[in-house]
Amino acid sequence: MHHAPLSLLLPMRNGVSPSCVALPHQGEGTMLDFLLHRLPGVGQEEWLQRMAAGDVVDERGALVTPGRAFERGLRLYYYRSLPAEPALPFLETILYQDEHLLVADKPHFMPVTPSGPYLQHTLLVRLKQRLGLADLVPLHRIDRDTAGLVLFSVQPRTRGAYHSLFRDHHITKHYEAVAPWRTDLAFPREHRSRMVESEQFFRMQEVPGTSNTLTRIEVQQVLGPWARYRLAPVTGKRHQLRVHMAALGLPLRNDAFYPELNDPPEGDFSRPLQLLARSLAFTDPLTGQARYFESQRQLLPL
Repeated sequence: MHHAPLSLLLPMRNGVSPSCVALPHQGEGTMLDFLLHRLPGVGQEEWLQRMAAGDVVDERGALVTPGRAFERGLRLYYYRSLPAEPALPFLETILYQDEHLLVADKPHFMPVTPSGPYLQHTLLVRLKQRLGLADLVPLHRIDRDTAGLVLFSVQPRTRGAYHSLFRDHHITKHYEAVAPWRTDLAFPREHRSRMVESEQFFRMQEVPGTSNTLTRIEVQQVLGPWARYRLAPVTGKRHQLRVHMAALGLPLRNDAFYPELNDPPEGDFSRPLQLLARSLAFTDPLTGQARYFESQRQLLPL
């Protein structure tokens, strides 16, 4: 089957590239029926408006209309939109850019990719809109609450080579964190555990069993009841550093998720999580050159 180039199906609009959803190999009814079932967060009236505007197409570039019959295995493309979005009074910084890579220094509170109530105010969309790079893709993620370095692939042709750095653990990541100081714990130390999703889908938890996470922890500075830590995650589970530090009785300063849920109201930026993706180091798979990038952001003083 012929697939039209994505840029011809629906071009990037205000930094937002089209989203894709694939129809399963079993089903019936109309395309609209499927979209309402598969993406219930978008109402029927909204889908009708998008279709009327030509903002929903199939992989061949044909318009999707409300009464069009379900087609097994077909991919549909559409623009994600939000009626309202919280404003973020922060700016990202570009530390490095070439024809293959881009390194951004993300502020606290900014999601890397569109999720929940955030679309335009995400690092990816802001960079795509700012630079006009429709093929920009993050090679890894950090939490919305975490500040610091995010590495992006600029073009599809060389993306796999850089993805392999993370897949094969050939990239060294160091984080900086502020958390309580405990005199009864010896450092440096390693923390291993088995982490899985908790009943609250947005949180993780440690459970008995074979470990699937590993973090190396060092102390950089101690002042009174607080300390500055250097964290090196060997594995990359969601919220790994936050869960590991909380498990040691060292919850990160201003952590709204661990050990207890205490999420601040939307728009409250007064207590940024004291976690910073400080540095990335790797050997460039294309040139063999040693690469090192360091965040210019700072955590709060102890």
